[in-house]
Amino acid sequence: QVQLVESGGGLVQAGGSLRLSCAASGRTIRTYAWFRQAPGKERDFVAAITWGPSYINYADSGKGRFTISGDNAKNTVYLQMNSLKPEDTGVYYCAASVKRYSGRNSDGYAYWGQGTQVTVSS
Repeated sequence: QVQLVESGGGLVQAGGSLRLSCAASGRTIRTYAWFRQAPGKERDFVAAITWGPSYINYADSGKGRFTISGDNAKNTVYLQMNSLKPEDTGVYYCAASVKRYSGRNSDGYAYWGQGTQVTVSS
């Protein structure tokens, strides 16, 4: 089985930055993604990265502010979030697939982390 462990969440003021990390163990991951769930809302796609060939996909809300990157050798993916806004607040979940998948649908990811809270104050 695959285990995903997220870290890096916290409280930050608007305009600040955070870097989330997600470390995988158990199997070789081909695609990672980040999703965000705000209070009372559905879980939304944020960004994804896949290899073989590589492809990166961002939701419009994070384009120009968020950067997803990965270290295959370490089975780790990162989400660098800059210029954070209060509407970025939520629980951020790391998701993974052992298949190459470029979609934004959460059904495409078989493995999920426990989530890390990101709070952006105004």
